[in-house]
Amino acid sequence: MQSLPVSEFILSSRNVKKTREVAEILAPFGIVVRSIVDFPEIGEIEEDGDTFEANAAKKAVGPAQTLGRWVIGEDSGLMVDALGGAPGVYSARYSGDGATDDRNNAKLQSELAGVPAEQRGAAYNCTVCLADPTGQVRITVSGRCRGRITTEPRGSGGFGYDPYFLIPEYHRTFGELSSLVKHQISHRSRALALFLQAIRRMQHRGELPR
Repeated sequence: MQSLPVSEFILSSRNVKKTREVAEILAPFGIVVRSIVDFPEIGEIEEDGDTFEANAAKKAVGPAQTLGRWVIGEDSGLMVDALGGAPGVYSARYSGDGATDDRNNAKLQSELAGVPAEQRGAAYNCTVCLADPTGQVRITVSGRCRGRITTEPRGSGGFGYDPYFLIPEYHRTFGELSSLVKHQISHRSRALALFLQAIRRMQHRGELPR
């Protein structure tokens, strides 16, 4: 896919690693991503939706209205089969107030104690919304990546649950895979591929600035 003549979108995330990942995936297509951190007038956004779509939309709409800019809202999480889809939308705060990656992973392992490898199937989900400067949601897309939860962390790359998320076809976790490979197969890259297709359609209809 060739580069898109779009200059800049705001990503409604304060997660430095996530912002870097989104920027790296979109950069080859001519899209510059700025973090919401650059706009101190935007306060914390409570992610109280019960779906990824609701949270992604909330993160896009409010900041877009305040800034009068095109804003990307993104919500992602891990859904474990043996846990009925948990932690899901609560992935980032799975271990409660003050949650960290280490604490979240420790809770995940505790919940999965005794569950055999063949029953540790899971999926990462990513939903991306784009709101226009009036706050209207113009794009909503989602991507998923299937894997399995390991019992021990493997690799130091990525973030969140990545060191425990094994891609069987590669015999590697997201923590072990290079960013180049991860950007080809991850839930986030799949969602953003659909996002780019939607952006192109909007541009063809003259609905985005060139």
